[in-house]
Amino acid sequence: MSAALPTVPVLHSEWIKIRSLRGTFGALVAILAATAGIQTLTAAAIGQAAPGSMGDDPLFAAYYGVNFGQVAAIVFGATALSSEFHNGALRTSLAAVPGRTRFYLLKIAMVGGSALVAGQLTGVLTFLGGQAFMGPYTLELGDPGTYRSVVGSGLYLTLMALFAAGLTAVLRSATAVISLLIPFVLMVSFVVGATAEGVAQYLPDRAGKMVMQSQDFADLGPWSGLGVLALWAAVALAGGWLAVRRRDA
Repeated sequence: MSAALPTVPVLHSEWIKIRSLRGTFGALVAILAATAGIQTLTAAAIGQAAPGSMGDDPLFAAYYGVNFGQVAAIVFGATALSSEFHNGALRTSLAAVPGRTRFYLLKIAMVGGSALVAGQLTGVLTFLGGQAFMGPYTLELGDPGTYRSVVGSGLYLTLMALFAAGLTAVLRSATAVISLLIPFVLMVSFVVGATAEGVAQYLPDRAGKMVMQSQDFADLGPWSGLGVLALWAAVALAGGWLAVRRRDA
């Protein structure tokens, strides 16, 4: 039996996998491009039309683009994991890293680390790009809640990517996860929110987005809402770990 690779080479190999898969790397780039790009274009088009033209909560409106960037985050997390379940790739990976727990944790660390870097850069550029076109309604860095929303938006995108990654490890299909999560965050969550507000605040996307709001609209606060999303992600990742450990490669 060959010796397992050290941690740094394994992480480097996981980064090579992300970078070499065009769909996965494209989704990582799209987290920034979709979020900051749509936010900037929307602000340029209607940002100065009237007070509240982009939403009643100016801070939350500064991250309108996250509604689109979260889709890219889900696709990134799902495709980064699903590549292991095609054409015997998992057997090859486990030959280099025989410990399934170690392999899974290092893979998740690279997926999460990549999403975190992209997410934090996205948070800054989305805020600055959008506010550059808000004219008299501009928020400045340092205004109440702005630093929290910049950091929180990046964490939100990271957690959504990890949530998708964990579910993909369970289902072994990026298509299944994307087909479930994207309609959920774009449609189902809003329908449930309109009919059961008390329950809806604990849905992963609605809870996580509270960190970008300037006021509490539910029982959860900004950081506790993000904590609820973190719990959803943790449960999905734990399920993925069990699946990788117990199922045949």
